[in-house]
Amino acid sequence: MATTCDVDPDLVTKIETFRFAKRSQGNAALICKIDKNKLLIEEEVEQDSITMEELAESLPDNTPRYVVLSFELKHDDGRLSYPLVFLYYAPSGVKPELNMLYASAKTYFQQKVGLGKVFDVQDAESLTEDWMRSMLLK
Repeated sequence: MATTCDVDPDLVTKIETFRFAKRSQGNAALICKIDKNKLLIEEEVEQDSITMEELAESLPDNTPRYVVLSFELKHDDGRLSYPLVFLYYAPSGVKPELNMLYASAKTYFQQKVGLGKVFDVQDAESLTEDWMRSMLLK
């Protein structure tokens, strides 16, 4: 598959480790960005035990990001699961060139790291526990 960007091999390894990490509580996130000079998708920051509101606050106002999220999902029967979710964050007001760069690499990145649950987010304010739970239980 042709793509505009490649994925940092260290990031692919990190996501594999992240996928199988034992979680004792809470959400964890890997926030990824594209290095425009190298055309490389790389890790920006890893955050453990983060609330959805803290995640929303950590996202930039005017630049897209990819977020690999291990979400603590509390089921109605009391079970806990930690589905791995891919969030494509593209706020409004982004420069068109930057938006196109992220949009063009999104599917490649998703397939390269094997993430099936994908949600597009335009407004960081919508990233709440309730929103994520409702999306996962659809």
